[in-house]
Amino acid sequence: MTDSQSLIPSLDILLANPRGFCAGVDRAIIIVEQALEKFGAPIYVRHEVVHNKFVVDELRAKGAVFVEELDEIPTGSTVIFSAHGVSKAVRAEADARGLTAYDATCPLVTKVHIEVAKMRAAGMEIIMIGHKGHPEVEGTMGQVEAGQIEADEIEGVPAGKGIYLVETPHDVASLTVMDPLKLAFVTQTTLSMDDAALVINALKARFPQINAPKSDDICYATQNRQDAIKIMAKDCDLVIIVGSPNSSNSNRLREVAENQGIEAYMIDNASFLKPEWLVGKHKIGVSAGASAPEILVKEVITKLQQLGANQVQELQGVIESVVFQLPRNLTSASSSQAK
Repeated sequence: MTDSQSLIPSLDILLANPRGFCAGVDRAIIIVEQALEKFGAPIYVRHEVVHNKFVVDELRAKGAVFVEELDEIPTGSTVIFSAHGVSKAVRAEADARGLTAYDATCPLVTKVHIEVAKMRAAGMEIIMIGHKGHPEVEGTMGQVEAGQIEADEIEGVPAGKGIYLVETPHDVASLTVMDPLKLAFVTQTTLSMDDAALVINALKARFPQINAPKSDDICYATQNRQDAIKIMAKDCDLVIIVGSPNSSNSNRLREVAENQGIEAYMIDNASFLKPEWLVGKHKIGVSAGASAPEILVKEVITKLQQLGANQVQELQGVIESVVFQLPRNLTSASSSQAK
């Protein structure tokens, strides 16, 4: 028995359900894999297709080349847009460079893009609730920045304007808009539901006439995983979230656990586990962000057992059956159509 094991008299593991991959992440990975199978390497991907180091490294080993800007891609090549979505300007640049583009944008992000277009067409300014610098936020705000609606098409809303980013209720308090009666809001799909509710309440308090999306923008998978954490945390004194540091939804899971008063850590893989976290603990909850594969969860469980954990109990939860179709231009493409 190791020193760390002797400090852990009885430690059980609870597994949250659902956890790990969602339909949008599954779809994005399959799109890259199918493009590689059809057209061969290299296949260029603008930004990490999903925010997980393990997934990105595996796809890179198969021939995917990840870039941040389209000017890094040779003219006439194949590019895949990441699951986070891109601005209209990026799409236009891809066309101008003669790139063959396949879109791995999560359909639930695309839904938000469509909402933004409809809100602008109705003459509204838009408030985006999200995290500055996140690619999904940049892509969604870029549905307006491309200037697809000129100033004279929407009275009082100049071209290139009309969408504002807020992260906190404090941002709402300092926000200046052109017409409080012509406002709408959308949200990043991977936010904490509780944090988003605080901002939405602040918006409604300051702008009582603000228009909400027809349906909740925070995606089903984000909601389900956060709900599962809340349930699991009631029986835990430590929560481990498997996810990469740049994964928004994984970070939110850790925050949800912490907001329940539970010690919580987010780790990229089992090697990041620290034995001292387990000292004095009795039940450890484990979950994974929507971009983290199950193999990493299994490795974390194995490592916890090596450190002295005993029983593993998988909790019941919502059964997810959502499946998203692949892009038609990819499924119908022949191996000679792109490179």
